Amino acid sequence: MSTTFSRIGLIGKPDHLGANQTLKALYQYLTAQDYSVVIETQVAQELAIAGARAQPLVELGSQVDLVIVVGGDGNMLGAARVLSRFDVAVIGVNRGNLGFLTDLDPDSFEQQLCDVLAGKYRTEHRFLLQAEVYRHGELKSTNTAMNEAVLHPDKIAHMIEFEVFVNGEYMLHQRADGMIVSTPTGSTAYSLSGGGPILTPNLDAISLVPMFPHTLGSRPIVLDGNSEVRLVVATSNKANMLVSCDGHVSLPVMPGDEVLIKKHDNKLKLIHPLDYNYFNVLQQKLGWEKKPF
Repeated sequence: MSTTFSRIGLIGKPDHLGANQTLKALYQYLTAQDYSVVIETQVAQELAIAGARAQPLVELGSQVDLVIVVGGDGNMLGAARVLSRFDVAVIGVNRGNLGFLTDLDPDSFEQQLCDVLAGKYRTEHRFLLQAEVYRHGELKSTNTAMNEAVLHPDKIAHMIEFEVFVNGEYMLHQRADGMIVSTPTGSTAYSLSGGGPILTPNLDAISLVPMFPHTLGSRPIVLDGNSEVRLVVATSNKANMLVSCDGHVSLPVMPGDEVLIKKHDNKLKLIHPLDYNYFNVLQQKLGWEKKPF
């Protein structure tokens, strides 16, 4: 057995038949090779494997060396926001739609996983964003995002008004449906749908993408990854707003609030098979045509 990883955690996509089948296959494959396996509590209840160890996600990350996430990118994002606080490697098995963050094939994962467990893999450290909402100078709420933090109206789409500051310097006054602040990881997600640039994962950068701006002069911009972005919400706004983190967690925002978005201290240790190539992923997922001359 490889000494690279000895304790392995399994996280899955709740109530998904295909994901549960893959998780059972992974459990059998790993335990047959004498790896210590811990399953996330909710998944363990669904699988009902006799004798299997189970732990909540918030505790699992401290008890294993490697976590295998079975599902789509959304499942990886949810796990990443918790697992990034631990020094644990993470790899994904794709049981979703696109699968930008999940490399392993659910129907033929054995050889790739065997290589990874033998130490044949490459490592990336993906940074996260921290979003904070302040009201009259007081911190009201905060959360993290691996893809993007988005300021937008609550419930129905309408134009909102806010000012943008970068590192304390005034940038612009904005009237738009919102603002997407994205990491390189999230540049192929919501930001891309909004017309934002694709940022390769090795870049230390964030992008600002206005959502349906009122003026044609408002364009996406790429900033240094250590920039602090402050969105000052105008008191003239008539309705409440939200800051959505990866589309999963929403922080309430009221007229007059300030939203601070910056790089989080934690990073996700994402690992890939040795044959991983980011541009091949883009070709497959975005349908980029490949033609010989």
